[in-house]
Amino acid sequence: TYSVCVCLLGLISLSVTLDNGLLKTPPMGWMAWERFRCDVDCRDDPENCISEGLFRDMADRLVEDGWKELGYEYVIIDDCWMSMLRDKQGRLQPEPSRFPSGIDKLARYIHDHGLKLGIYADMGTHTCMGFPGTTLEKIEIDAQTFASWGVDYLKFDGCYSNPVDQMLGYPLMSKALNATGRPMAYSCSWPAYLGGLPPYVNYSLLGEICHLWRNYYDIQDSWDSVLGIVDWFFNNQDELQPAAGPGRWNDPDMLIIGNFGLSVDQARSQMALWAMMAAPLIMSNDLRNMDNSARAILQNRVAIAINQDPMGIQGRRLLQEKSHIEVYWRPLSNSASALVFLSRRTDMPYLYHTSLAKLNYEAGNYEAYDVFMGSMVKRLNATTDFTISVNPSGVVMWYIYPEQSKKTATIHQHHKEASQFHKAKPEHHNVL
Repeated sequence: TYSVCVCLLGLISLSVTLDNGLLKTPPMGWMAWERFRCDVDCRDDPENCISEGLFRDMADRLVEDGWKELGYEYVIIDDCWMSMLRDKQGRLQPEPSRFPSGIDKLARYIHDHGLKLGIYADMGTHTCMGFPGTTLEKIEIDAQTFASWGVDYLKFDGCYSNPVDQMLGYPLMSKALNATGRPMAYSCSWPAYLGGLPPYVNYSLLGEICHLWRNYYDIQDSWDSVLGIVDWFFNNQDELQPAAGPGRWNDPDMLIIGNFGLSVDQARSQMALWAMMAAPLIMSNDLRNMDNSARAILQNRVAIAINQDPMGIQGRRLLQEKSHIEVYWRPLSNSASALVFLSRRTDMPYLYHTSLAKLNYEAGNYEAYDVFMGSMVKRLNATTDFTISVNPSGVVMWYIYPEQSKKTATIHQHHKEASQFHKAKPEHHNVL
């Protein structure tokens, strides 16, 4: 089967490319699944069931609470939106009791807010929760249906399908989306169903047909789940990191910040590590009920800017120390970079000693901005040892740039921006 699939892929890849100019930086927005799952009980739980009201509410919050201006622009419907029956023309249709206005009208509401609408389908016989699937012969009509509704983003899952159908179906959907003439972002779950790694996953092909792809298991609302995902991605960074770039992103799944499972430190850690991975920043939480600490983390302008860096190079893990401190690095535009120091400890804040030279930085003087503390770090020479305090399951995140580069206008702008960030109210103090 594997050799047959590879041959099929070779034929398909000659004719399919998805280059509609979208997602040159990772997508940002909100998705229903992790927080609201498949709650279809609109009689007893009208505020939280999967319905047009929920998505209108989230669109309102994205605009009114400052999310949209930071780049959070997609409102994405996940599983369980469909009627159990297609219409007489064979088209998918929303469940009328929960989406009485139809998806096209919901899309207009989203667009009128300056936002974009995402939707979910599955290339098997059924979706993961048992709703109608998009089998091979239905791909074209479903792509046309989504385009006619004004959809801007498709998440295409793979439950109840097989490897051969996946090999055919994911490229065919890419071709069908292109053929509609409507620019749509295309999120593929394909690698997650094949183990996520070569030789079973061809990341060169994926980059031609999809804008982003789920590589690994679904995230759950727990720190253990976050760590499991982080470990898998960075343990396999040699295969995964080169696959990412503008218009083609690895997707470690949703941001669960603002729910129930993470402490404030753990929430900062997820935000920092997703920014380092150049991951989609797709929240799954209740934007109507969010505490200030979660909001401050998700709306941290510097963490977002690091995530959205236009070079689009995914970061790497540099070190795993015996002390259970880990160091992550990501190169950024204009000679800048980001460093994250993560504590895997569970006891107390740990004093970590190092220097930029030990982390492969070239000789010279640097300036750094502490992303979550909201202040500049004193001048750093590459060879000068420094000490930081990292909380258990927490991070210290720095945005760093060479001091001498301020002679150029572009880097001076980085320094100017960092100086503006410096005026922000510090959240906590990490640097000793």
